[in-house]
Amino acid sequence: MSLYVVGDIQGCYRELMQLLEQVGFSYQTDTLWCVGDIVARGPDSQSALHFFMNAPDGVINSVLGNHDLNLIGILLGQRQANPNDQLDAILSSRQRLDYIDWLRQLPLLHHNSEHNLVISHAGFYPWWTLDDAKKGAFDVERVLKNNDFGIFIKSMFGNQPDKWDSSLAGFDRYRFIVNALTRMRYCTEEGVLNFSEKSHPSDNTDEKLQPWFHYYSQPYRIAFGHWAALMGDTNDDNVIGLDTGCVWGNHMTLWDVDNNVFYQQSAVS
Repeated sequence: MSLYVVGDIQGCYRELMQLLEQVGFSYQTDTLWCVGDIVARGPDSQSALHFFMNAPDGVINSVLGNHDLNLIGILLGQRQANPNDQLDAILSSRQRLDYIDWLRQLPLLHHNSEHNLVISHAGFYPWWTLDDAKKGAFDVERVLKNNDFGIFIKSMFGNQPDKWDSSLAGFDRYRFIVNALTRMRYCTEEGVLNFSEKSHPSDNTDEKLQPWFHYYSQPYRIAFGHWAALMGDTNDDNVIGLDTGCVWGNHMTLWDVDNNVFYQQSAVS
C-alpha cells in the first residue's frame, strides 16, 4: 500500500495517466492526493476533472487550488474565463452544477498524521500553527458547503488583507486564509504576502521578499504545488514542491511518500 502525492495537473490528463501507469498505481491498495489545480491551461481539463470526480471515495483525492476556485466563480457567472485556460468543454457541459457541487466539497488542507504530512496548494503560512491552519481551512470549507456559498465566492477574490491578524473576521478572514493556502509564494519577514512576484528565488532581486518556506519551521512535512518557476527547488527535505511545470512543457511530478521516491513524466508535445 502506497501513498502518492502529485503536482498540479492543470488539464494535463495524459501525463497524469502515464505517471500512474509508470508506478503501477493500484485502486485496491494505493492512495493518491493532488496538490490542487486540477484544471486550467492544459488541453484536457474536463477529463482530469472527471477522473477525480468519478474515482472511488478515499482513493483519489485533491485539495483546492486557486484555479479550481476560479472555475467555481466562472461556472457561477461571477468571473470571466481566460481563453488560455481552455475550459470550453467544461463550461458547455450539462454537468456544470455537478462540477460546482463537487469542487466546493474539496478541502483546502489535508493533514495525514501517520505520515507527519500536510498537503495544501500553495504551502503553509509560517506564522500559523498546525491548529491555526486546520481551523482556518475548516472554517472556509464550511462556508463553501453552505447553500449561500455563492456570496462567499463573489467576495473571495482580492489581495487584501495581506497579513494575518487573529482579529480578522468575516470575509476578510476567509479571504486571507484562501490566499495563504492557494496563492502564496513570497512574503516579508513581517508576514506580509506578496502576490506579484512569481520568479524562482535565484531570480528575485527584492531582498525584502523571501519564499514562504524560508520562514517555515513546523515539524511537519509540507507538500505543495502552485509555483511552477520553483521547479521543486526548496532546499528543505521537509518542504516538498511538486509543481514542475508540466503545463509549460516541463514535466509532472509524483511523489511516493512511503519510499521518498520522485517519479516524473515529461509533457506530451
